Amino acid sequence: MRTLSRGLIAGAAGTITLDTVSYLDMALRGRPASTTPQRTVRRLCDLLGVDLGEGEEADNRGAGLGALLGYATGLGATLVYAATVRRTPSWPRAATLLTTMAMLGSNTPMTILGITDPRRWSAADWAADVLPHLAYGAVAAAVDNSLRSP
Repeated sequence: MRTLSRGLIAGAAGTITLDTVSYLDMALRGRPASTTPQRTVRRLCDLLGVDLGEGEEADNRGAGLGALLGYATGLGATLVYAATVRRTPSWPRAATLLTTMAMLGSNTPMTILGITDPRRWSAADWAADVLPHLAYGAVAAAVDNSLRSP
């Protein structure tokens, strides 16, 4: 139970940080929110035969479910990390691993589903993706390491 709690707490802290950095980027650069999570939900629902409804109702459901997918990814990465990493790694190593896990957890399904293609991203696209994930990894690792300490 301690491992589960540690993973959830670290994941929540990292996910809040990722969202905060993303929203700051939006505010500073005046860029819109990404539509990739919502498009991923629509694609998954199409593949699974799930009806989201019509028009604005479907858009709203897709937006809500897209945000929930982000939370699931952030919490899931730290749960897997907490359950599989037994010895406390150095903070840089833990941060790098958690950053990588979160990026793969979010971008791999979107790439497989044809929602995005990282090979075609601009430098600004990469920055908008990497920086929030780095912040996620840094905070999640710091929280996890602190909760592992006696």
